[in-house]
Amino acid sequence: MLTRSKFAGLALALSLLVPVWFLVSALGVKFGLWSWRLGLGVLIIQWGPRLLLATAVIALVALILVLIRRPRAAWTAALVALLIPLTGLGYLVWVRAQAADIPPIHDVATDIADPPAPSPGLLSLRTAAEANPVADLKAPLIAADPYRDPRFAHFGDKSLGQVGHEAYPGLRTAAFTVAPTTAYTTALKAARGMGWTVVTQDPQAGVIEATAGTFWFGFKDDVVVRVRSGAGGQGSRVDVRSISRVGLSDLGANAKRIETYLARVSAGLKT
Repeated sequence: MLTRSKFAGLALALSLLVPVWFLVSALGVKFGLWSWRLGLGVLIIQWGPRLLLATAVIALVALILVLIRRPRAAWTAALVALLIPLTGLGYLVWVRAQAADIPPIHDVATDIADPPAPSPGLLSLRTAAEANPVADLKAPLIAADPYRDPRFAHFGDKSLGQVGHEAYPGLRTAAFTVAPTTAYTTALKAARGMGWTVVTQDPQAGVIEATAGTFWFGFKDDVVVRVRSGAGGQGSRVDVRSISRVGLSDLGANAKRIETYLARVSAGLKT
């Protein structure tokens, strides 16, 4: 017979398995056990909220059964079992709220008039990985295939670059007083310090290309860094472009990466 205490213990066990579900779903993508569409799209986005809700209901029932009459043993187990899925649901609500304020883009650059362009070598890596095509940042957003949908009509004639700059107004070309060669050396060091895999380094052209990976899913994003002379040949300018290989929206990851990177470059030039 399943007693109230055992039921509370069962509810706790089920609740503890839910985080494992999310971890396995994400790490399975990272280690190539299944596609990101299955791991993220199905296991997490589709089934994750359902599992959280189901375990929350079971835990709530267990907590009520334990508290309605004495002895009220195992009430802490039932409470913890309830708090785990509620925390998960709260986090999902927060993520969706954040996503609502972020445009559905995955290609961000500091210079949208003349953005750094991936080299043929980097483009071949993206093609081999069946990655998103590299879009024209100066073209209207809704002209690109993924955005030919009525729900994106409100962007009007805005270009992909304009949408990115409006969403991230602080993302602009970084200007420094040092010579381009010094800026380039620091930029390369900062790229390696970010843990990126450098695939191209061309000091004469002032170009660095690298691939950045995320921890949980192992998603790969490509980064292009360009170092040029400043206005009138004085100082230097550093531009960065970060492009996700998969997905429509990056949830702000590329912009955050560029901001963190440029902060490292700036700090490196001050030391």
